[in-house]
Amino acid sequence: MKAASVKRMVLAIDAGNTRVKWGLHDGARWRTRAWVETANVTRLKTAFARLPQLEAVIISNVAGDALRRKLSKQVPVQPEPVWLTSTRAQAGIRSSYAKPAQLGPDRWASVIGAYRLFGVAAVVVNAGTALTVDALTADGVFAGGVIVPGVDLMRTALAENTAGLKRRPGKFSFFPDATGDAIMSGAINASCGAIERMAGFLEDAGQVSPLCVISGGGATVLAPHLNLEVKLVDNLVLEGLLTIANGAVAKRREK
Repeated sequence: MKAASVKRMVLAIDAGNTRVKWGLHDGARWRTRAWVETANVTRLKTAFARLPQLEAVIISNVAGDALRRKLSKQVPVQPEPVWLTSTRAQAGIRSSYAKPAQLGPDRWASVIGAYRLFGVAAVVVNAGTALTVDALTADGVFAGGVIVPGVDLMRTALAENTAGLKRRPGKFSFFPDATGDAIMSGAINASCGAIERMAGFLEDAGQVSPLCVISGGGATVLAPHLNLEVKLVDNLVLEGLLTIANGAVAKRREK
């Protein structure tokens, strides 16, 4: 008789400035993936109370100490949650950051997730409130990256800091002939430009035809306009957190 597979229940949490996204993985698939607005993080307590016994809880938080304190009151206390901090090397990835711990844990988790999923040179993009664009080599080196305002943040910045460019509906156009379209098209072009330039830098460094791995709320807005091979991932941070947690669980079981 074939032995039953052992369930490895992992709760992964991606706490951002706008949303707190989470997922429950059983070792084979995501059983649940959901989110709440960051302002409503206390609602997670009820959802988490219904979870089965967990083997690991891992959290990426980029929204500051106040959110960490609130979130700490929502998550199960056993097993003890791991709050991810970026390191020099983890899960097969090496970091070139001058001070690795200063790298946002969401970015670190994303490059780890991208490498596990695709294993090739890539521009790893998270399109959220901020747009992060990170370079990953084919042999698993995080080379560095850039941070720029996301599309919505660019539009908001213009609305709040100019007299004549107030927030209004807009769509993408190659040759915008209305102000709303001009603002939307400009924000999309600026974002895609940052991504495509990073891909060019990777190619100049000897990485052949880097893939663009993109995630986040703004991913579907940008993906159609990129002149690159694009892979959309529902939540790259969660994928990376799962990879890290599974590695830790496997080591613990070996002892």
